Amino acid sequence: MRVLIDECLNWRLARALPGPFLHVRATHELERDQQRSLAFDRLTATKLAENPALLDRARASLRRWLATASPRVRPALLEWQQLLDGPSAELMAALTGTDERATRLRQSSPFAGLLSVAERTAIIREFQRRESTAA
Repeated sequence: MRVLIDECLNWRLARALPGPFLHVRATHELERDQQRSLAFDRLTATKLAENPALLDRARASLRRWLATASPRVRPALLEWQQLLDGPSAELMAALTGTDERATRLRQSSPFAGLLSVAERTAIIREFQRRESTAA
């Protein structure tokens, strides 16, 4: 099922999780798993804005991954390295963007493990609720 993202996370999810959520319109259609990844990264962006020191965790993960990365994966990791070392606005655009580049980068995000189990579960449950309502 292909769905065009045209709204922020609904009020139930916004109540369950801290911080503001960005209202972003998709520049191309996103699959359900891509929408969920976008929701994870929107929350990640909120947490980074509140606590920039969390970038150090992503940098450490990236260093570990680069040490053993295959030639196929390495270019995406180097792209993340540039984003982590560059202006925060560019990083936030990659985390919250719906363009093809942002969608592609989410597949190798160095922010794995940054969200708590409760935060991830709330997002997953909201997507399950939406899917059951749409059916």
